[in-house]
Amino acid sequence: MTTNIDQDLSAHGRGPSADRPLALITGVGRTVGIGAGIARRLAASGWDIAFTYWAPYDDRMSWGRESGATQAISQSLADHGASTTAIEADLADPDTPARVFDEAERQLGSVTALVMSHCESVDSGLLDTTVESFDRHFAVNARATWLLIREFGRRFTAERGTGRIVSLTSDHTVGNLPYGASKGAVDRITLAAAHELAHLGVTANAINPGPIDTGWMPEEVREECVRSTPLGRLGTPQDTAHLVDFLCSKEGQWINGQLLMSNGGIA
Repeated sequence: MTTNIDQDLSAHGRGPSADRPLALITGVGRTVGIGAGIARRLAASGWDIAFTYWAPYDDRMSWGRESGATQAISQSLADHGASTTAIEADLADPDTPARVFDEAERQLGSVTALVMSHCESVDSGLLDTTVESFDRHFAVNARATWLLIREFGRRFTAERGTGRIVSLTSDHTVGNLPYGASKGAVDRITLAAAHELAHLGVTANAINPGPIDTGWMPEEVREECVRSTPLGRLGTPQDTAHLVDFLCSKEGQWINGQLLMSNGGIA
């Protein structure tokens, strides 16, 4: 399997900032995506940002590749004073997580927070899921999450009590077998980190953000989600980003080992 890691600094890689910790965020490929929303929120809160993207995934999806997204996201982070680096990374390759950390450290220093918002998500059910699709979902969603957390734990050098791990999960099941099953594995891997990395003082939590409006929903899905949500609206990337920001803050350090529902109360 081919790995493509292409570090793209453009005008924004000024090197690490002495007073800004570094967050590594995966799955930041679209300006309207959850990952980009999280990156902007953390940058505004004083973090430097290394982020990954994988355009060939977008090419396979209904929304397609967003031209200029990486540059636009990098500029928006720099506008908040963040030093940034963008890393093109195929997380289906087991060698990629270590190389992503290598590149982030080379450009911006040690990672203090790891936020995983990447995913493989192609709908299929029990009867029509292919072995190839099943394996790819688990490689990207579950295995890469484990390997990223493993690299984070092996390399963590920040002050005890400052380290943060956050993953984004889902409770999809019916008609979405490989995605839902692999996200269930993400929960277990993330929550294990809260205990196995306790010696580092690192917290680890998983967030289920519910249905977030990033342009992927057919109209009938949008309408059903709005009807099923007590607040009467869809979630936004900012809704998730605010929770991630809190978990990564000093004030969020007592929340650990939790699967958090942040979905407006949807049934």
